[in-house]
Amino acid sequence: MSIAACLLIALYIKDELSYDRSYPATDRIYRITGEYNNNGKIETGADWPPPMAKALKEDFPEVEKSGRLMPHPLFYCAGSNQVRTIDNEQNTFEDGFTYADQDMLDILQVPMIFGDRAHALSEPNTIVLTKRKADKYFPNQNPVGKLLILNNDKSRIYKVGGVIKDFPSTSHIHYDFWLTMTGYQLWNGEQTGWGSSNYYTYVLLKPGADAARLQSKLKLILTKYYLPMLQQAGDKAADQFTQKAKLLLQPITDVHLYSSNIDDGLEKGDIRFVWLFGAIACFILIIACINFINLSTAKSANRAKEVGLRKVVGSHRISLIKQFLTESLLFSVLSFVIGILLAAFLLPYFNKLFAKSLSVPWTAWWLLPIMIGAAIIIGIIAGLYPSFYLSSFKPINVLKGQLSRGSRNSILRNGLVVFQFTTSIILIISTLVIYNQTHYILNKKIGFNKDQVLLIQGTNTLENKTLSFKNELLKSAAIKNVSISDYLPVSGTKRDGNTFYKEGKTKEDIGVGSQKWRVDYDYMKTMGMKIIQGRNFSKDMASDSAATIINKTMAEKLDLKDPIGQRIVNGWETWTVIGVMEDFNFESMKQSVDPLCLVLGNNTSTIVSVKIKTTNTKAVISYIGSVWKTFAPNQPVRYTFLDQSFANMYADVQRTGSIFTTFAVLAIIIACLGLFALSAFMAEQRNKEIGIRKVLGASVSGITTMLSKDFVKLVFISIVIASPIAWWAMTKWLQDFVYRISISWWMIVAAGFVAIVIALITISFQSIKAALMNPVRTLRSE
Repeated sequence: MSIAACLLIALYIKDELSYDRSYPATDRIYRITGEYNNNGKIETGADWPPPMAKALKEDFPEVEKSGRLMPHPLFYCAGSNQVRTIDNEQNTFEDGFTYADQDMLDILQVPMIFGDRAHALSEPNTIVLTKRKADKYFPNQNPVGKLLILNNDKSRIYKVGGVIKDFPSTSHIHYDFWLTMTGYQLWNGEQTGWGSSNYYTYVLLKPGADAARLQSKLKLILTKYYLPMLQQAGDKAADQFTQKAKLLLQPITDVHLYSSNIDDGLEKGDIRFVWLFGAIACFILIIACINFINLSTAKSANRAKEVGLRKVVGSHRISLIKQFLTESLLFSVLSFVIGILLAAFLLPYFNKLFAKSLSVPWTAWWLLPIMIGAAIIIGIIAGLYPSFYLSSFKPINVLKGQLSRGSRNSILRNGLVVFQFTTSIILIISTLVIYNQTHYILNKKIGFNKDQVLLIQGTNTLENKTLSFKNELLKSAAIKNVSISDYLPVSGTKRDGNTFYKEGKTKEDIGVGSQKWRVDYDYMKTMGMKIIQGRNFSKDMASDSAATIINKTMAEKLDLKDPIGQRIVNGWETWTVIGVMEDFNFESMKQSVDPLCLVLGNNTSTIVSVKIKTTNTKAVISYIGSVWKTFAPNQPVRYTFLDQSFANMYADVQRTGSIFTTFAVLAIIIACLGLFALSAFMAEQRNKEIGIRKVLGASVSGITTMLSKDFVKLVFISIVIASPIAWWAMTKWLQDFVYRISISWWMIVAAGFVAIVIALITISFQSIKAALMNPVRTLRSE
């Protein structure tokens, strides 16, 4: 069991460490990231202005190529789209769209299936597909030159410029649709301005270039481009910005495991988890080796006469050591064979637990040598102490029967039992903490009502019929409210960061970073958000087109003592505050509530939110489906529920809880297997003592208590050792959350109680069995 667990964890670690190592020039590819010291708080990011890539190429001779990716769903066609070929009316929803420079294909040197990589994205309105998507839309064809329509938008038809090989699962860059940046800008003048940051920027260094030396020179970007822009805008903190900010070169191989502090929208791993699960694998294997050592030494009395007789007839100690090591190696090899088969059997469950798609590399040349080598090493490690211990018996003592008493009392054996249960208790406490933190997050009052809200997706293809679709839905008595907006209080939906000031204070105050969401009149009613000052948007107030509702945090950050009626600006637009809403978490609770303002937006959106006021959800969905079919007959309806999307934000936390639960159970099972066998041997060695005690009137409960108390003492010692370690580790883990539980005393007590109960159940079977044995059987030989 322990070898199977270790093999599975080893597959996971190998997969995590292999990210982004398949590119031909991997060691020369870097992503640009940045840090900003905001009054002691280090803020990190990976989004840069449009001209950053060009500046890096022109100003630093070490840079061979530079390129950009822009997958943010805030901008039209990035993120996800409804897709169809020009000769097909049926739309298909697809994720994985990014805008990209031609140079990105050259930096990554992605293998081409069709087309010329040097020109695949060089023309306006071109698109590059991965092989799997090319096969889906153009089966058995060369798609180059073929046409695709996104979101029924015939004003911008995309021509396929090439087909690239599918990205491996171990790549943080895994977009299936690459839209050209050639001849395209998000708004007029966007490509030359340094005032917005929306692009991931990568560089390919020239062979032999010193990355550390280049990184030290990157400050030139701040002083040459950022500083003049900030000074021109009248920013008083311009000089401070260049002193507090710095640009970094992040090796592309570090993006997956070393970016947990960077909000870049990627599905990432964490090097801390690699170390953690590696440690768990080692602990589980050590526990199994401890069992082997314990059992080997505990049954020493049974093999003592064998050792004594062998030595009497001339066996040397070295030959006995070789014999016992050989036995240990055979056990290890057999365990590895069974463990590999068990790992293959459990792999589907493991993949589900870790959200992976791992497979046992049966055909890999290195698998068999590594398994044989590991079996030999573990066999030797586990068998070394028992071999020397068993071979050290003196024949005269063995044949006089003077060995069995000493073999019962081993400081080493007791220490190993303590180690086993300490590990198990740490995992139990960790599981309890993670479970309670997850429950707290999913049930905390969050400032909006996520229940009974259905999200209809892909509505941007309705174009100017979206409002009519909304009004048609409202004809059902089962539907309470309908809102049109892409901006939702769950991760993965649109975000639009802006810097805001009080009107007239742009050159005096330091701006407040805030989200600006475009919503409609019914947004707050649909989401169940609360106004604590002022009013909601009103269709009867024409001036509301320039009005905003801000959250409480934004009012505090902007120092608006009496917010209603005050005006705020973001540099090019001005809004009048008409309401203040209660704060709510629109991102993970790992971070505090950020400033937010709502403004009225247009009615073309990819998402329509429907607030249901009935428990008959199936009937409502059926009605929505029938209405949808009348508006979009060539596109299947897609929907999710807001509470499901909210729960998905914490899927990683729930997954961590499941992982710890699994490992805790496994560690306890392995520890108990050893304890069960150990208690059986202890009872066997004391069977004559038990027989005499019974003859002298000892009760079954008294004998059971006598045999159990020594083990229970060891479990108590384990609790004392494990508690502070688990408390420290879980306190560090909880620091990732702004909103978190405190570790209560009952969690430690509960974990200890579980460990004691499990130990007692394990021991008591053997203890009661020994106590019930007829003393005549054990004393007959005397």
